[in-house]
Amino acid sequence: MRENKTLFIFFLPVICCLLSAILTGCVTVPSRPGYSTYNLHGAAYISLAQLCNSRGIDWQYDIFTQTVTLQKGLHHINMRIQDTLILVDGAARRLERPVDIYNGMVVVPYSFKERTIDSLFSQAYSPSSQTLPSITIKKVVIDAGHGGKDAGAIGRTGLREKDVNLDIAKRLARLLREKGIEVVMTRISDIYVSLEKRVAIANNSGADIFISIHSNANRVRSLSGFEVYYVSSTVSDSRRAISAATNVPLRLASASFASNSFDLKAILWDMIYTANRAESIELARSICRKMDRNGVKVLGVKAARFEVLRGARMPAVLIEVGFVSNLSEERMLRNSYFRERISETIVAGIQDYSRNCELTAIARKR
Repeated sequence: MRENKTLFIFFLPVICCLLSAILTGCVTVPSRPGYSTYNLHGAAYISLAQLCNSRGIDWQYDIFTQTVTLQKGLHHINMRIQDTLILVDGAARRLERPVDIYNGMVVVPYSFKERTIDSLFSQAYSPSSQTLPSITIKKVVIDAGHGGKDAGAIGRTGLREKDVNLDIAKRLARLLREKGIEVVMTRISDIYVSLEKRVAIANNSGADIFISIHSNANRVRSLSGFEVYYVSSTVSDSRRAISAATNVPLRLASASFASNSFDLKAILWDMIYTANRAESIELARSICRKMDRNGVKVLGVKAARFEVLRGARMPAVLIEVGFVSNLSEERMLRNSYFRERISETIVAGIQDYSRNCELTAIARKR
């Protein structure tokens, strides 16, 4: 009897664990090297935080939208709780089991590690061995604001915004082409192009990023400085996603499975727009950092509801290169050397963005 009692005490923890598994359907099993494994939905799950920490992957979880974003180097992964559909560098993939929440933590199927994370990040995280990846931006849309009958802002000495915008846009295009990057321009001469057509040119180009060049103006003549805008979060990604799912074919690799499902298409477009806003912010910050280091007065990164930003289906920013309403900046914007310097610095910012550098000091203060 004493021996049986001893055996019962010895196996009590095991019995409790098994009962917990039976009652909840979940059990922690150290069955994968280096990871605590949770058995959910009949499959092995692991902590996303533990997985990302082991590979040096930055990740964020938005508790309100229940979306998860992973980022390292040039790779981005977007997921949503209770969904099996994910975006890996813009390409749609299916998971065997959905992303889930267990005991307050985000967990993913172990197969996600094997089939996605291991293929993108084969090496374990080593801070001392990190190097900058090569540039992957292949095509850029450059939009010279205003034009033709629309002169834009006009400076105190008569400098027209449309002329400044076009000149800087052409310089920017030349510098990018010299680096082997393809450029699409919404206008190459002093002609009027509607906002709708500018958006259409961008979306039909297959470009990686969209950059709109403008010059600022304000009744307060003392205002001056350089600033970059991205699409405001007040612009609903869900509404844009529904519109895109209705009118735009998916052109993502491996997304053919979603072509017959409106709901899946809308989810994909929602994820794309959300990811694009994050990328736009990063691009804006990279450009501002370079400008700040180059001695240009920078007003910072700001959100706006500009139509060209709302309509673009790619990372997009609108750059205000300076105030023509400020006498000193109007004088500088007349100078070809200053325009070339602005163009060169924007290119440097694009390079920083493409290499996925750290956020700028200005952006960290926002």
